[in-house]
Amino acid sequence: MNMADRFRRLHDEFLLLPNAWDAASAAALVREGFPAVGTTSLGVAAAAGVRDGASAARAQTVELAGRLTGLPVPVTVDVEGGFSDDAGAVRELGAELASLGVAGVNIEDGLAGGALRPAARQASLVAALASSGLFVNARTDTYWLAAERDGTADRLRAYVDAGADGVFVPGLVAERDIAAMVAAVPVPVNVLFLPGRTNVRALAGLGVRRMSTGSFLFRAALGAAMDMARAIQRNSLPLSYDIPTYQQVQALVP
Repeated sequence: MNMADRFRRLHDEFLLLPNAWDAASAAALVREGFPAVGTTSLGVAAAAGVRDGASAARAQTVELAGRLTGLPVPVTVDVEGGFSDDAGAVRELGAELASLGVAGVNIEDGLAGGALRPAARQASLVAALASSGLFVNARTDTYWLAAERDGTADRLRAYVDAGADGVFVPGLVAERDIAAMVAAVPVPVNVLFLPGRTNVRALAGLGVRRMSTGSFLFRAALGAAMDMARAIQRNSLPLSYDIPTYQQVQALVP
């Protein structure tokens, strides 16, 4: 069974998918026992010093994907909006990632500036990625844009018709909305973990097959580093804090 099919099988039940931003964070998550790892476009882009959602981190995204496919679990890659509006270029991206051993991709329809790519155009990009055999998770940003929410199910069905294996609606939180979305599409539904808002224990019972952490782990790690730096500056570093040792971090590298 190849990694893409192995990844598909993980969606037969509820999958908690943590998102990494570099090789060390991905390896640490695998060592923690997670059966698959995704990447976060914000983390990859910010670490490279470029903006997320601006199609500026294609090279860094592919380079990291090549490193992560050495891990013993399926890896799915956040490719923003495909890094292009051209289906041919997106098809080439999918083929390149598949050749590296990537199991899946996440592609979004949100554009810089807060607009949505037209559904038909986005469906063509979904189809381009699906042609490589990758597990395609088609994300719609309608729930970030209140005026677009009524069209969510129609967009998702268009993406499924184009070959999407799963759909992703970040911002979907209310249980009645989640249940309605699960009923509206015939593929696994992915939601985004939102601290203080997402009832993780209820998701499987609502029919959700996947929850992603998105950029949360990256932002939490960045915040923790800042907290530590400020504590050192105040000479008030906590005596007890769960920080990996030098040797433990070295051990993450093959």
